[in-house]
Amino acid sequence: MEQSGTKPHFEKPEKFKGGDFKRWQQKMLFYLTTMNLTNVLRETVPTADGGNIFSAETLTAIDAWNHNDFLCRNYILNALDDSLYDVYVVCKTAKELWESLEKKYKTEDADSKKFVVGKFLDYKMVDSKSVVSQTEDLQKIIYDIHVEGMIINESFQVVSFIEKLPPSWKEFKNYLKHKRKEMTLEDLIVRLRIEEDNRKNEKGLVSSMEAKANVVEGSSSKQRPKFQKTKKKEKHFIPVAKGKDFKKIKGSCWVCGKQGHRAQECRH
Repeated sequence: MEQSGTKPHFEKPEKFKGGDFKRWQQKMLFYLTTMNLTNVLRETVPTADGGNIFSAETLTAIDAWNHNDFLCRNYILNALDDSLYDVYVVCKTAKELWESLEKKYKTEDADSKKFVVGKFLDYKMVDSKSVVSQTEDLQKIIYDIHVEGMIINESFQVVSFIEKLPPSWKEFKNYLKHKRKEMTLEDLIVRLRIEEDNRKNEKGLVSSMEAKANVVEGSSSKQRPKFQKTKKKEKHFIPVAKGKDFKKIKGSCWVCGKQGHRAQECRH
């Protein structure tokens, strides 16, 4: 059981490597707030109350500030990648360090607003992936837009998500677009999840029925007797002798191909 007076433990932000500065900065600021150290990021060291004479109260305040500044500066430095640590370790105070990082990386992040907005506008859902998972991708992009300080209201998000549905969802898209009651983003995601589950179930049912049909067809074909076509026996006409004459021989000679005589009589 946690003892009274002890500070709760909060996970430190991942080390900053030069990208997504605003996100890292927000996490770092929250972490420093839980440690009661953010005052040194806004204030400078206390000074004497007139002249060079320091009262006991002022000296106590200076000692407290120096202690907090030491902790805050090193917490920030240790949250930097080693390559950045070597660059910013020269900063003497936490305030100087914090402002140096902002000056460097907020300037570089200026173009990221255009990038993240373009990423959202260009995003198109495809049939080969789960619609729900693609919706989650869009939500992450929306979060990045908000981090950049731009706000997209919920109604616009809902309409945009519907317009980005893949081609096979055309009918469902039209159904959603013609609904009179305005939906929240949460309502839309629930509807998309239900529709996707129904489609998976229907697809599984069709596959099962096709498999059963193939099994039945295969088993019936095995039981079915096989009939072979038999060739009709050709009729051979044998000449009947009546005296010296023979009846006219029907059929063709197999030697010369002509009619009217037998192979034995063929002169060809």
